[in-house]
Amino acid sequence: MSNDEIIREIYRVLEDRRDNPIDSYTSKLMQDDEKAAEDKILEKIGEESAEVIIASKNDENLIYESADLIFHIILLLVYKGVEFEELLNEFESRRK
Repeated sequence: MSNDEIIREIYRVLEDRRDNPIDSYTSKLMQDDEKAAEDKILEKIGEESAEVIIASKNDENLIYESADLIFHIILLLVYKGVEFEELLNEFESRRK
């Protein structure tokens, strides 16, 4: 799998876990009632954002913490029903 396909694959896995729940952290998170699920995901994004800031300031674990943050942002997008192509289209529109 090429590096650029990893993000696409993560998106597909999260979509599958949303649509076909299994015994996993992400499935359980997305299966909570609507408000609780979104609140938990947003709380996690807040925590991960703070960890990225601390990692950057301390010059340690920045890549690891950034991957966690990006993962949870993708989780939010999947939970909210945003298609991967919509995200790519937004990035593309910003290049014009």
